[in-house]
Amino acid sequence: MTSHPARRRRLPTALTEERPRPERIRNHPGAWWLAVATVCFGAFMGQLDASIVTLTYRSLRTEFNATLAAVEWVSLAYLLALVALLVPVGRLADAHGRKLFYLYGFVVFTAGSAACGLAPSLIALVAFRVVQAAGAAMMQANSVALVATSAPRDRMRTALGVQAAAQALGLALGPTVGGALVATLGWRWVFGINVPIGIVALIGGHYLLPRTHSRNRTQGFDWPGLALLSLATTTGLLAVSAASGLPVPGWGVGLLFAVAAAGIWAFVARQRRTAAPLLDLALLRIRAVSSGLVGALTGYLVLFGPLVLVPVALTDAGSSELTAGLVLTALPAGFALAATGADKLLPASITDRGRCLIGAVVCTGTLAVLLVAPLTSTWLTLLLALLGLGLGTFTPANNTLIMGAIPVASSGTGGGLVNMTRGLGTALGVALVTLALHLASGSGVLAGPRWAVLVLLVASVLTTLAAWFGPRALEPLGV
Repeated sequence: MTSHPARRRRLPTALTEERPRPERIRNHPGAWWLAVATVCFGAFMGQLDASIVTLTYRSLRTEFNATLAAVEWVSLAYLLALVALLVPVGRLADAHGRKLFYLYGFVVFTAGSAACGLAPSLIALVAFRVVQAAGAAMMQANSVALVATSAPRDRMRTALGVQAAAQALGLALGPTVGGALVATLGWRWVFGINVPIGIVALIGGHYLLPRTHSRNRTQGFDWPGLALLSLATTTGLLAVSAASGLPVPGWGVGLLFAVAAAGIWAFVARQRRTAAPLLDLALLRIRAVSSGLVGALTGYLVLFGPLVLVPVALTDAGSSELTAGLVLTALPAGFALAATGADKLLPASITDRGRCLIGAVVCTGTLAVLLVAPLTSTWLTLLLALLGLGLGTFTPANNTLIMGAIPVASSGTGGGLVNMTRGLGTALGVALVTLALHLASGSGVLAGPRWAVLVLLVASVLTTLAAWFGPRALEPLGV
């Protein structure tokens, strides 16, 4: 048999190097919109998966004869792995190619989804969810960077708004789609639905995403830094989850918080002295980046907290789960509307910092009203829609400020930071609201759900402060 050494050499190149877009697509005036649309597939899938899985809990408990605490690890394992991997994956993508990592992310996520749908046991399902999270990290760490580097500078905010709207759409459709799939085809199809979407997105990404033209290559990889970051985020989220009602003794919760704090300190100390840091701490000294990340974390805390609060408030008042789901849809619907339409409704003279402040003030005012308003379907629908409008105005402008202040060569690391703070905000939104509901008692004005609203109001105040004390030197307020 005749060997083909040239063919053997070409195969690794095809798998390890980014392929250019066809010339006809590359030269098309709307090429950047095609790239943004492709990234929106990943944004949609990630949020759909985040909100759809909770609909499988009852079926999983029945099929695997498991407790609710055990079934919760289907979500917890995914979140822990995702948060721990976002920054290091972004760092690797900056060095080796964001398009390459994004496409491999689709491969891993789609394969992990198929494996989850075929899982023979709960332990196997949790393990496959970690694989799925690794693929999601490869996509999410690069999604913001790909949008920021594909769109023209003057259209970046619009592009990031469309990407945020795709996330909101996935979040909004999750409960409806998940409930329909579980009721008709079974829980396995909650994961199986990702397979055809992933295949289409993979093909589209190959032809529509641009190659990485600016890379940040450094020698080596900070594996000890990755271990410390994973330790800090994992123990921190476990501590918050345990305090939210899991059967963990008080000393165990305190120990988890202590380990998380020690892990953060050790990670920062290592990043300062290592030659090839996992995270360039100089990025956090940029005012737009540090204040923007605080805003991103608290903004997503406010976005995801109502996912726990609204069903509890309404079902305790006698409403059905279907009613609670329909009311909750007002939040992501308002978010998507503002994220895509703010540029057309707000004057062009209002700067990104001004938009951040407007959105944050709207959120804070809305939650202040919600603190005293009746928690009925009518009031909640109106106020959640207004809250979504505020968050949808704030988030794209905030992301634009962050990515605009980060060097292009480090945009993958910056995107990883943004998405890691989103993940932490998501986890804290669910955990802190659950903790407030768990600890609150009595019949006073702030009993039960009112404590949860107060938690969200405090987070929104922090979001407003982050916008107000943001990068004045880089951009005047303009309002």
